[in-house]
Amino acid sequence: MHEFSEGTADAVVIGAGHAGAEAALALARTGLTAVILTLNLDSIGFMPCNPSVGGTAKGHLVREIDALGGEMGVCADKCALQYRMLNEGKGAAVQSLRAQVDKNAYHTEMKRTFEHTDRLRIIQGEAMEILVEGGKVKGVKTTYGGVIGCRAVVVATGVYLSSRTITGTHVRESGPNGFERATYLSENLKALGLKLRRFKTGTPARLDGRTVDVSRLTEQKGEHVFPFSFLSDGVREHQLPCYLTYTNEETHKIILDNLDRAPLYNGEIDSAGPRYCPSIETKVVRFRDKARHQLFLEPEGADTTEIYVQGMSTSLPHDLQKEMYRSVEGLEHAEIVRYAYAIEYDCIDSLDLTPTLEYKAVKGLYFAGQINGTSGYEEAAAQGLMAGLNASLKLRGKPPLVLRRDQAYIGVLIDDLVTKGTDEPYRMMTSRAEFRLLLRQDNADERLTELGYAAGLATEERYRRFLARKSKKDATMSALNARAEQTVANALVQRHGYPPLSAGVTFADLIRRGISVFELKEAFGAFADVPEDVLMGCETEIRYEGYLKRSMEETARAKKLEESPLPADIDYTAISGLRLEAREKLARIRPVNFGQAGRISGVSPADIAVLMIYLSMRKST
Repeated sequence: MHEFSEGTADAVVIGAGHAGAEAALALARTGLTAVILTLNLDSIGFMPCNPSVGGTAKGHLVREIDALGGEMGVCADKCALQYRMLNEGKGAAVQSLRAQVDKNAYHTEMKRTFEHTDRLRIIQGEAMEILVEGGKVKGVKTTYGGVIGCRAVVVATGVYLSSRTITGTHVRESGPNGFERATYLSENLKALGLKLRRFKTGTPARLDGRTVDVSRLTEQKGEHVFPFSFLSDGVREHQLPCYLTYTNEETHKIILDNLDRAPLYNGEIDSAGPRYCPSIETKVVRFRDKARHQLFLEPEGADTTEIYVQGMSTSLPHDLQKEMYRSVEGLEHAEIVRYAYAIEYDCIDSLDLTPTLEYKAVKGLYFAGQINGTSGYEEAAAQGLMAGLNASLKLRGKPPLVLRRDQAYIGVLIDDLVTKGTDEPYRMMTSRAEFRLLLRQDNADERLTELGYAAGLATEERYRRFLARKSKKDATMSALNARAEQTVANALVQRHGYPPLSAGVTFADLIRRGISVFELKEAFGAFADVPEDVLMGCETEIRYEGYLKRSMEETARAKKLEESPLPADIDYTAISGLRLEAREKLARIRPVNFGQAGRISGVSPADIAVLMIYLSMRKST
């Protein structure tokens, strides 16, 4: 192969999916030159699976990405077809924004963003080798011999690394949706000392919407909630509907009678799949007593009749897929335009990474997205932003940005990956965040925008909007602590089953009695100019005042451990008081502080106490 120079840049990003997009934009927007290398320009910002953004805990991630200065929320708002707020009947901490997104428009908009970003160059090509010299990144070589000199690399290959798609007995060496796979980089990563594993995910069939009888399905309309981005001024007025249906006894019989033809059960697939987004075969086998499983029919775009069948991913052969889908009510005459498949791919062990997502053995080499063992566009984008931003900070000679678990869901996600690792595709969930009452959607900008602005990523406009929102929230909190008109207040409390008021009350008192801020808005004709998410934040802080205070006290205690660093040169194997498992885990992960050390599986509070004593003795000698 004849090598030639493709020029130089500060950093190269390998992959242009959701992780690669945020990484490349973070680098370029903070003043560095970046090259984004992708197998196919048509796969920039591509959604190979669900045409949606957000969802339980994922909506939190999107708002945090946006608050820091990322692009996902901005792009999703421009391309949204429908919005819904999940878990509305539950507490504010677990309510999550979700949007159906036009997948073709999302790709086009993200590609346009790349093309209009200064200092960002796009190259269609495949990375063959990450060039390393003296333990530091020095460039990337492509399969056609081009060499790009650089000081940092972000690997964001998604599910393309040595991937293969499986449908029944039909196996193809391919990336998702028929795109070409990345063939060569796996061997290079092994040579650099990384341990590769095989994970699996899957996708359902796409149906021709003209052949679906929606009259027999339950319609799910969109909601006029707040947008993802703090830069967006609202959500679209006209929203497309989704539809709800269910599997049935016949569907389940087709699957159970043909498990010998199911790759997940006949030995064709043995890699780890996502526990929280299983195939329909897995759901039917695992929950045999369940009479039906929920399915959502979602539009793939405004310019296509393709329908995505959420909840029915499969790797069954084509003939069985046709029979299975047509057993569902409303789909009796449905035509499949794209058959479902499973996909296996290489990923790394995320325990080999530092909290900045840099590989411990090579300076300047970062990893983000599904190559780290995660699933989901939002998890990928969050890692991409942090990897790109930390690479930028390092190249600019600035301290890294590592978010704590009490600061952001992004902090929980990355801490889980680099401290605990994962043996299956990792999905973000609200239950993983111990400080979730503090980490709400409505206050993502309060938690993160100043950090993004200080790092050079959040723009002046974003920072100005943040200050304006903060001022609006402060003014709203003051107004809510003012006296409410007695007659209207009396009618409200009695409607909620309380006795008549014996004295005047504030709006905040009414909220503490369980009356929502939106009821107050309607009843009193007040707060009309206050954004919905600001009102939600005010209501939450009033209603959960005691819980929030307790959470902040716990946060302060946890922060002390996070701020107690562990020296990088500790020889854990030489500390005799540590149990053998603790020595091995600490030596492998090399935590940066006591907080991270305490969260490692296999390291007990007694081990932490031994470590504290050891370090205090070391300091005194």
